[in-house]
Amino acid sequence: MKKILVIGACGQLGTELTLKLRDLFGVENVIASDLREAVDLIKDGPYEQLDVMDKSRLDEVISTHNIDQIYHLAAILSARGEQNPMLAWDLNMTSLLNVLETGRDRISKIYWPSSIAVFGPDTPMVQTPQTTVMNPNTVYGISKLAGERWCEYYFQKYKVDVRSMRYPGLIGYKAKPGGGTTDYAVDIFWKAILDNSYECFLKPDTLLPMMYMDDAVKATIDLMQADPTALKVRSSYNISAMSFSPDMIYREICKRYPDFQIEYNPDFRQQIADSWPDSIADDQAREDWNWSPSFDLAKMTETMLDNLEVQLVSTK
Repeated sequence: MKKILVIGACGQLGTELTLKLRDLFGVENVIASDLREAVDLIKDGPYEQLDVMDKSRLDEVISTHNIDQIYHLAAILSARGEQNPMLAWDLNMTSLLNVLETGRDRISKIYWPSSIAVFGPDTPMVQTPQTTVMNPNTVYGISKLAGERWCEYYFQKYKVDVRSMRYPGLIGYKAKPGGGTTDYAVDIFWKAILDNSYECFLKPDTLLPMMYMDDAVKATIDLMQADPTALKVRSSYNISAMSFSPDMIYREICKRYPDFQIEYNPDFRQQIADSWPDSIADDQAREDWNWSPSFDLAKMTETMLDNLEVQLVSTK
């Protein structure tokens, strides 16, 4: 049987996507890979330490495991990218081009995630449309916009079946956040349980598009399983679930933790957040491959707290 390679499998999204793919297709058929040693959650299946910048090593892993599909998730995210722009550009772009070049000859389908970071301060902020002004002002957003153009180029010129969507902020409990501007919405749950207080790096009314991890994983797999003839977008699909601000999520957490306290000390990430949309129009994804989210703010908060309480209460 042909097999699936997940690059960046130890990250926040990669961990949960790897687990779901193994559940669907068999542990032995999903090879996880990352720069570091495997995290505990994915140690039960095949794993390769892989620097995706090393194309010869990538080719070796693909040949060894007879890889047919690639989920390429490795990237330096928005906030961390601003601290080292040249490294972020090099990693985000070179790794994608390595995967796309490999896909020309040997891979049937490739998944690569884009982000709402591709938009910018001149983009319509409310219900941002699929096709609109895009002028990102972070190296992460610039690299993602360039990546979208490369993906469409490789599809049109070389018929590489590469698929993508623009993730909003992703929230899950199985792995810690990885350096994104929306990561406050993960960290705030940990701090509510462990410390009963949280210092937020965004203003209380900063509205951003968000998505619970289960919805993100489902959307990713649904897009990869969609009929290629139904897919009208080969750059990257808008995708959405909910929008909320730090104050809104704080008030939702307070329903269970009424003594929880929050303090607001905006830093450089506030400027990044201010350049991103308040909400996203994802009608094209709904039309082309029947996308529909399952989690709103209340359901997500309840699920996050239920699971993190089990994980963290013993460490308090």
